[in-house]
Amino acid sequence: MIAMMDCNSFYASCEQVFRPDLWGKPVVVLSNNDGCVIAANKEAKQLAHIPMFEPVFKIRDVLVKNNVQFFSSNYTLYGEMSQRVMNILETFSPEVEVYSIDEAFLNLEGMGHLDLQRYGHQIKDTIFRYVGLPVGVGIAPTKVLAKLANRISKKVEGHDHVFVMDTDEKRLEALKWAKIGDVWGIGRQLSKRLRNIGVFTAYDFTQLSLAWVRKEMTVVGERLWRELRGEPCMDFTIQPKSKKAIGTAKSFGQKLEDLERMEEACAYYISEVAEVLRTQKSCASYLQVFVHTNYHSKVDRQYSKSIVVTLPVPTNNTFSLIVEARKALQRIYVSGYRYKKVGVNLYGIIPQQFVQGNLFEPPLCAGKSTLMQTVDAINNKFGKSTVSSGLVGTRINEWELIKKERSPRYTTKWNELLTIE
Repeated sequence: MIAMMDCNSFYASCEQVFRPDLWGKPVVVLSNNDGCVIAANKEAKQLAHIPMFEPVFKIRDVLVKNNVQFFSSNYTLYGEMSQRVMNILETFSPEVEVYSIDEAFLNLEGMGHLDLQRYGHQIKDTIFRYVGLPVGVGIAPTKVLAKLANRISKKVEGHDHVFVMDTDEKRLEALKWAKIGDVWGIGRQLSKRLRNIGVFTAYDFTQLSLAWVRKEMTVVGERLWRELRGEPCMDFTIQPKSKKAIGTAKSFGQKLEDLERMEEACAYYISEVAEVLRTQKSCASYLQVFVHTNYHSKVDRQYSKSIVVTLPVPTNNTFSLIVEARKALQRIYVSGYRYKKVGVNLYGIIPQQFVQGNLFEPPLCAGKSTLMQTVDAINNKFGKSTVSSGLVGTRINEWELIKKERSPRYTTKWNELLTIE
């Protein structure tokens, strides 16, 4: 059997953990630069006039009128809370596959002697007791069915956020309840196509012939078909796969015109992606830098440009990447525009042990590698950007994201710890 744990309204719930005064009240979380609503708790979702992904400037008056508490994104807090949840899950199963920041699969093989309904409640109650986050737990013979069981645990009353699909009768009942668009792995276009041939529920999908599924939906569709019929086809991935591309692009808090501050932002973003590279012990072969203005603006002149650079030698060294990124930025920057965003992407990612040297480039000295290890160790211990390249500068407040409504980083900053008076 496989369990699927999913945190309820994760971002909004993280904000409520440290604010008991908000329990039972509508809470929403905003995107970067407080642009639009990206998460809402159940109380906020019940307000039909607060649609998801709606620009905040259009609904700010509605939020205030309905006493909706809104927060800027606090990804540092969300990431740390997620790690706490995953640590707890590891006490319930030796194999935990982290699927996303708020979802994970647990392998319950060999635990058939347990009362799985009670075990699911233990998982849910332990996470709430130790972390304060409400979660749902679905248990079933396959991953796809476990995902469906998790959905039922939340959407169907009477299950108290735990549903165990341990009989074929429960499986069939769940398949007939689930709309085809509710099935994990079937997107909007595919569900529309299936409805056109009379497939409206997950049960209808399982009644299609395997030959048709294999021909029209390839091996991916076949796996879904088999999993919904109770046949496990998806392996557990305990170790996350290395990323094939790493990038970041954030809008400036205010539009920038001068190259210097854009270079500082670019250097900061390079520092972030290079750290991810080193974490997975990889190096990048290509670097992309791009810029663009605010294409929503009706008064600014528009400009966008992108450039891809082949690195002399694949690397994960922050300082080497910053040098190349600055050169690239200088090539595409044009004065006279008000820029909204600069972004960086790393491609051609390979394991660092497979990096080949360049006959025309000096080899990277061991000292630079040791320096990066030291920088990472310091930042891991004392916090992000405790040590950084001087090219990042000290004017981050002039271009960083708008986050006026961000909550304190309760769990990672000494000066922002929760105090009780």
